[in-house]
Amino acid sequence: MVFLVIFMAEQENLYTIVPYIDTMATTIQVSKELLEELKARKMYDKESYEEVIWDLIEDTIELNDETKKRIEKSIAEIKAGKFYTHEQVKKKLGL
Repeated sequence: MVFLVIFMAEQENLYTIVPYIDTMATTIQVSKELLEELKARKMYDKESYEEVIWDLIEDTIELNDETKKRIEKSIAEIKAGKFYTHEQVKKKLGL
């Protein structure tokens, strides 16, 4: 479990974010501007800064080969017309 603590005392316009993981702790310092940007990117009040940062880097993480193959297969199925429209699904479900 990760807990993030922000020390709000300014230190040359830097704020300290400290995640505590069991007995291991890591501290990073960020500018007030970056801290405000991280706060603005929170999707909900109790979202941790770690979650915000993971969301930001998620798009840069390389997909593994299996995922790439599945995406290619799905694209081929769509091009071949092997899919259902929303209307078809609604009709099938009686909605």
